[in-house]
Amino acid sequence: MLARSGLTASTTVLDVGGTDHFWAHSAVQPELTILNIAPFDYDGRKVVGDGCRLPFVTDAFDFVISNSVIEHVPDHQAFAREIARVGKRYYVQTPNKWFPIEPHLMTPLIHLLPRSWQYRCIRFSLWSLVAKPTVAEQAEHLDTTHLITPRGMMQLFPGAEMERERFLGLTKSMAVWGGGPPPSG
Repeated sequence: MLARSGLTASTTVLDVGGTDHFWAHSAVQPELTILNIAPFDYDGRKVVGDGCRLPFVTDAFDFVISNSVIEHVPDHQAFAREIARVGKRYYVQTPNKWFPIEPHLMTPLIHLLPRSWQYRCIRFSLWSLVAKPTVAEQAEHLDTTHLITPRGMMQLFPGAEMERERFLGLTKSMAVWGGGPPPSG
């Protein structure tokens, strides 16, 4: 992803919901701002804020990235609108709702069940068996994770280009690129 983005040391980047760990191993270290909803440790420029109401002017950043965050925000449309507004270009990645294994719970098909059944079945998910969350934490997870389909992503980001990550021929996750082409070579 980063190779295609055309980032340089002078590119201003906003990572919405990211961590410094992602950037620690990057060959290019852009002018990075990380935004998260809760306070976090990071020695660089960090902002605590809401991805659905970004505290920046239009086109404030050359590039905005958000990796596996949009499925956790309450208003997908507001999040998408804000990403496109503050970035001249953007990249947003999310798991595919139709992939048979729910990536957060690491369990097949549970996310395709009716919500009431999900509440009953989550305790049998691999995530629950390993992490041992409380019943309240299990419910919070279900209440704050809303996977998106490829069609839904294209509706959220009209005019964007979609890239699909495939596993055994199925779309595991998808990413949209928008706001103009990456800079050439």
